Amino acid sequence: MVTYGMQLPVQSQSALYAEPWEASAGPADLVGIARTADRAGFAYVAVCDHVAIPRRLAAAMSTVWYDPVATLSYLAAATERVRLLSHVAVVGLRHPLITAKQYATLDHLSAGRLVLGVGAGHVREEFEVLGVDFERRGTLLDETVDALRAALGPEEFPRFAGERVAFDGLGQRPRPAQARVPLWIGGSSPAAVRRAALKGDGWLPQGDPRDRLPTQIAKIRSLRAAAGITEPIEIGAITEPLYVGDASWHVGGRTLTGKPDLLVESLRAYGAMGVDQIQVRFRSRSRAELSDQMSAFAADVAPHLDS
Repeated sequence: MVTYGMQLPVQSQSALYAEPWEASAGPADLVGIARTADRAGFAYVAVCDHVAIPRRLAAAMSTVWYDPVATLSYLAAATERVRLLSHVAVVGLRHPLITAKQYATLDHLSAGRLVLGVGAGHVREEFEVLGVDFERRGTLLDETVDALRAALGPEEFPRFAGERVAFDGLGQRPRPAQARVPLWIGGSSPAAVRRAALKGDGWLPQGDPRDRLPTQIAKIRSLRAAAGITEPIEIGAITEPLYVGDASWHVGGRTLTGKPDLLVESLRAYGAMGVDQIQVRFRSRSRAELSDQMSAFAADVAPHLDS
């Protein structure tokens, strides 16, 4: 069964994907969209992570990046069932015990709805200002993932010994509500794909076109088989921008738009190639239009993706 989730608007406003209406939106809009996702059967809502944007990237990336833990905690109190995904947290920027404290608390407060998505990061200045080696961010992420497995496990006093990070005899409560917090690995480089295969409960590709996904998925499955890993992995994909129905405005040449049956026919291809969850994004001119698009997708498209 193919499930569906979405990256939230407003929380991050990169010029690559933000709609104009988001610039004047705020907390009430975030809550409204999250509640729509909750009602409409979305598997998750997602937020992403940057600490500070350098001036050289501000025009393209914007400096609007709400803190992911604060945002997801705020939305946890306003929703009931939808899962809360960091897509992705740049966990190498923080000590694993700090990350574990924040996300364990979020999982506890939300009654076990956290999915911790992590990635290596790409903004050199963020690493430098925080005193973290940008060039070794991949190696650091590998160790941080292992440390987080220990710190988010069932033990009140977790133990971990790595090259850069070690802890023992230090207790943290509350513990996560989940016995095992799902840890999804983001990225599409060879190193990220290998990391997802060997360390992840899920894979969050970053911008892979459809024709590249089957090769990436096959690589993940091959690496897991070779390592003797038998547990399932949640394979994700980010779809093209969507608009359900015949738009009366220009929604962009890359946007998949039209009657629901046309969208169903196109999106079924993801499940056929082995994708378990799709992350969808809708073109919109207002929060109301976005909510309508989400509801239309949930009612008229999503129920037919597996039929």
